[in-house]
Amino acid sequence: MLTALLVFLPLLVSVVVFLSPRKLAPGIALAGSLAALAIAALMINAFDPALGRQFSFEQAWLPDFGISLKMGVDGFSLLMVILTTVLTPLILASTFNQARSSGFFGLILFMESALLGVFVAQDAFLYYLFWEMALIPVYFLVLIWGNDNNKVVTYKFFVYTLAGSLFMLAGILLLYFNNPARTFDIDQLYTLQLSGNQQSLIFILMFVAFAIKLPLFPFHTWQASTYTVAPTAATMLLSGIMLKMAVYSIVRWIFPIVPLGAWVWGDVVLGMSIIGVLYGGWIAVRQDNIKTMLAYSSFSHVGLIVAGLFCFTEEGIQGAMFQSFAHGINVVGLFFIAEILFQRLQTHDLKLMGGLRVSAPVLASFFLILMFGSIGLPMTNGFIGEFMLLRALAGYKLWLGVLAGATVIIGAVYMLRAFQKSMLGGSEKETFTLSDLTLREKIILFPLAAVVIVTGIYPQLILQITGPASAKLGELFNVYLNYSSLN
Repeated sequence: MLTALLVFLPLLVSVVVFLSPRKLAPGIALAGSLAALAIAALMINAFDPALGRQFSFEQAWLPDFGISLKMGVDGFSLLMVILTTVLTPLILASTFNQARSSGFFGLILFMESALLGVFVAQDAFLYYLFWEMALIPVYFLVLIWGNDNNKVVTYKFFVYTLAGSLFMLAGILLLYFNNPARTFDIDQLYTLQLSGNQQSLIFILMFVAFAIKLPLFPFHTWQASTYTVAPTAATMLLSGIMLKMAVYSIVRWIFPIVPLGAWVWGDVVLGMSIIGVLYGGWIAVRQDNIKTMLAYSSFSHVGLIVAGLFCFTEEGIQGAMFQSFAHGINVVGLFFIAEILFQRLQTHDLKLMGGLRVSAPVLASFFLILMFGSIGLPMTNGFIGEFMLLRALAGYKLWLGVLAGATVIIGAVYMLRAFQKSMLGGSEKETFTLSDLTLREKIILFPLAAVVIVTGIYPQLILQITGPASAKLGELFNVYLNYSSLN
């Protein structure tokens, strides 16, 4: 019952927010997100990683079609639930000083419900429904509250993601019609005996949707413009949580169901991922718009995460999940820093900044911590995930590890460049008199910075959650690796 409450409570509160006066909407929305966080805390307290799926909920919905409201939480799900429920209240709080309508806050809560649904759904049709639901609020957030050229950007984003979703729907229907039980139940799908050709086709259909959502090269062209044009709260949701739907979906809906298909196409995905790592980093170095730079930085980081997954090892899967969590924390914090700068300076252009550390030392300090996490400095959350991913890649193919390792250097270049241009250097009049962080801004940034440090020093907090689930997937792929070596 906890799982159903976790998903549907934000949805119900979003309806209340839509109908509330503008003055009450932010507070009601924040209360709803904090309630979801409290439910997640109860789950964390009672969760035992060794037991696999827990907090199961199942209710018949459309039995004639084999569709049910089946939900549950394992280590992978719980980590994404934690990320979603921690970040959503902070994202909501980051918008409190802006003149937004009730609909704005209602859409954020609606999206939280959809995201949580994706992470806990154990029925493929229900999963697909939540996946599509997550597209709706982003579409309206960008269309209504986006910056210049938002209509063109929104249309491009909508076409890309909807097209990808249709491919995924085709893959899910193929699974359904190849299932003698005629059900979308994930446990039934896990037992399917599909041929190599069937697995390859289903993999391609479903992976296209995930590659667009991540995004992965060459499906990335919607990302930078959307991240830049979207209101920062929507950008935080997209980069911090929404792209993690695709990472999670690979380990939930591709690896256990069509492992041979993933193995056959693994090198192609690795190639796409490494190109994204290098290309995204190189473009980020050349950006003066801080939001655009962070968008390409996210593109580069995601490439490394996916590359680690397709090493087909326990370490690669663990590293990918850890880095997904770390990236969500870091990128939301960095986009909030960008929003703080914009609110004070009315620009995202790094060339028009400089010397902010003089008048805003607290802001500079938080920026420094989040930047260190992003570039993977030891003792920060970014280091653990990157180390595991690079070691998995080097173990799979050394030259891939060497190429992917360039992300550490390139990432340091563009992040240090952004810090130098905004916080150091000469002082312009506008930046010299810039006010430091308000109490609200400190309250938002402090937990993000704390997670960067705490999970960097004690990564077992995360690793123990996803460990058994990662080991189970690693054992599954050992079968295919051994089979491949014998044939």
